[in-house]
Amino acid sequence: MHSDGTVSITVNGEHKRVTAGLTIARLAEELGLVPAKLAVERNLEVVPRSTLDQVMVEDGDELEIVHFVGGGDHPVAAGGGDHGRRVDDDSWTVAGRTFRSRLIVGTGKYKDFEQNAAAVAASGAEIVTVAVRRVNVSDPKAPMLTDYIDPKKITYLPNTAGCFDAESAIRTLRLAREAGGWELVKLEVLGEARTLYPDMVETLRATEILANEGFKPMVYCVDDPIAARRLEDAGAVAIMPLGAPIGSGLGIQNRVTIRLIVEGAKVPVLVDAGVGSASDAAVGMELGCDGILMNTAIAEAKDPILMAAAMKAAVEAGRLSYRAGRMAKRRYADPSSPLAGLI
Repeated sequence: MHSDGTVSITVNGEHKRVTAGLTIARLAEELGLVPAKLAVERNLEVVPRSTLDQVMVEDGDELEIVHFVGGGDHPVAAGGGDHGRRVDDDSWTVAGRTFRSRLIVGTGKYKDFEQNAAAVAASGAEIVTVAVRRVNVSDPKAPMLTDYIDPKKITYLPNTAGCFDAESAIRTLRLAREAGGWELVKLEVLGEARTLYPDMVETLRATEILANEGFKPMVYCVDDPIAARRLEDAGAVAIMPLGAPIGSGLGIQNRVTIRLIVEGAKVPVLVDAGVGSASDAAVGMELGCDGILMNTAIAEAKDPILMAAAMKAAVEAGRLSYRAGRMAKRRYADPSSPLAGLI
């Protein structure tokens, strides 16, 4: 403690001198933050929210204070075995939670939170991915995603966007669980910044650790059936192969491997990344995927709200097409009308 009764600490990378004897909760309040909406890591250890008003700030402490910002099922039977069911009688379940919408949308790249919220409403999505980021301690009154998209009405899926090793991904999700109690999370561990392809060695390691800690990870991965099976064995509650590189809008590049993953998985399979148009989303659903996750395709459209509505319709149409069972492909023509009796 300094002679003036202060201690030196670091908060989200910023050096500060604060009055000695403060609890973390009191410090947060002095920074203009609401302790109930935060998660705090002190010297690389998550501080349970229930103890924030008891744990004292000490000289030399390094604090990370985070919140959520815009971030970037049933097994499917081959051949679609639910013919004859009502059109509106369809849902999917992941980690014991059931949803009707099969479209998951991201919360990054939008002009503002208001546009983001309008796009989520137009999409009909019941799940949104959110990034865990440092609180802006310099402007604690800045708008927050939770002010526009109510986590009591829309399921938040904390993700590890921007993590390039297992340790940072695990650390991020531990904070996410402390911030909102979320155990259903999206795990992605990237291999490099240029392609944003997943590092499967680190992804598999992170999946095992998180599953052992009680997390239910939905895992972004390569479109490889073998890798998908190993992730499932490691504790993944959903497999999320990329259709194409993140943000590329190239559409599903390898339908064969996606279909193989769907046929072999005992957990939900969702295409994650690469969707650019409504037709891309429909293709993924026609392959038998349980859902589609997208962000850029909606956020960077000229009219994000209209595109969100288009994606909702495409996912629904693709799912109906899969359930209906497409006609067989033939090498030659087969007349729709019988030729017998022609004049």
